[in-house]
Amino acid sequence: MPPLVVDAQPAGVAVAKPAPPGSARWTVLLAMAFAMYGSYYAFDAIGPLAPLLTRQLQFSDSQIGLLQASYSLPNIFVLLAAGMFIDRVGARKSMLAFGGIIFVGLIVTAWTSQLGVIATGRLILGAGAESLAMATHVAIARWFLRAELSLAFALRTSFCRLGSLTAQTSPSWAAAAYTYWQWPLLIAVAFGSLCVIGTALYWILDVRGERQFALGVAEHRGKFSIRDIFQFNRSFWLLAALCVTFYACIFPFQTFGQKFLINTRHVSPQHASLLVGMEPLFSLLLMPVFGHLVDRYGRRARFMTIGSLLLVPVFLMLAYADLPPIIPMAMMGVAFALVPAVLWMSIVFVVDRARLGFASAIVDSVQQLGLVSANLLIGWSNDRCLAGLGNPAGYRPGMWLFTVFAALAVLFAIALRKVETGPHAHGLETMTAER
Repeated sequence: MPPLVVDAQPAGVAVAKPAPPGSARWTVLLAMAFAMYGSYYAFDAIGPLAPLLTRQLQFSDSQIGLLQASYSLPNIFVLLAAGMFIDRVGARKSMLAFGGIIFVGLIVTAWTSQLGVIATGRLILGAGAESLAMATHVAIARWFLRAELSLAFALRTSFCRLGSLTAQTSPSWAAAAYTYWQWPLLIAVAFGSLCVIGTALYWILDVRGERQFALGVAEHRGKFSIRDIFQFNRSFWLLAALCVTFYACIFPFQTFGQKFLINTRHVSPQHASLLVGMEPLFSLLLMPVFGHLVDRYGRRARFMTIGSLLLVPVFLMLAYADLPPIIPMAMMGVAFALVPAVLWMSIVFVVDRARLGFASAIVDSVQQLGLVSANLLIGWSNDRCLAGLGNPAGYRPGMWLFTVFAALAVLFAIALRKVETGPHAHGLETMTAER
């Protein structure tokens, strides 16, 4: 029997509202999942297109890195405002607005072959996509706060990874489109329409649910200040540091991974796309498992430490070891499932829930700063070291940079576990869905 919550009505009559039943919660989650599927396809559309951009538009690795950096660059600042906006107006209005921004960004990206216009489209897309992701964090906490929080986030993220997998493997299932640079981007526009459809469906379901059920995470009606950043605790900042270093290994590698595998392992573009697609595939399959385990047992910092450790040897194995690339790519896929399944919903436990949108925005904006830096740094390293088919060793400095990021992620995870097993813990290691 779901718990009842007393809701004060305008007429002064106390009416008990039940918590949302499973059928309502999972239907809402499905609407969010559609939107995030389209958003992640849009983000990952550039990676598999990189060889074609080099061949047909003569884009260098530095310019391709700029396209990915353009996605992340505005979010260093925009996300803070977006987080305040989410807390002020709620997830419902925010999601629909951000879904529309994504669709506009995709249209601009596919409009012309000029680097500046494509980069502008990616900038608009990034501003909408990362803000949409934050709004769904608040929406999940709103509907799943009492149970299945990590599992719900993991299932939502599995749809994100399915979008990434669909994009990363598009040279295989849409091979005919990869004869001209613009056609894959038009496919991305079609997938981006799901962002608008999914957020509109969430709006309808949330309006109906608000009337019938007791939902969590109310809108914040207080005054916002950038100085609120300094009120967050040590666990929050360690989560932010872990986020930026971990994702600096994942998404920049997806940008350059296919070219790296083609030029160093001499695989076909189709084979390279399938190998890089293992990251979102493993995440898609394993995130719900890890989310369920975290809901049941807690131990969040420990899980994140294990996931970060898995990532440390991956890039040196790819650069130096005479092993089938499927082995390190599988390790990367498991890490990519484990750490995100735990990290984002851990924020719920260490901050005031009325500030959840703003707190998620800070973590995401720091992450975007790391992605901008990592994409530009890896692209610069590859160009400076003349990495390519005739010089596979030129990729090794970039692989060392990825390894340093992974090692830093391990150190931050260990520091987080130390805090969360001490007197200033917030329950990351102990809180479970049953409590």
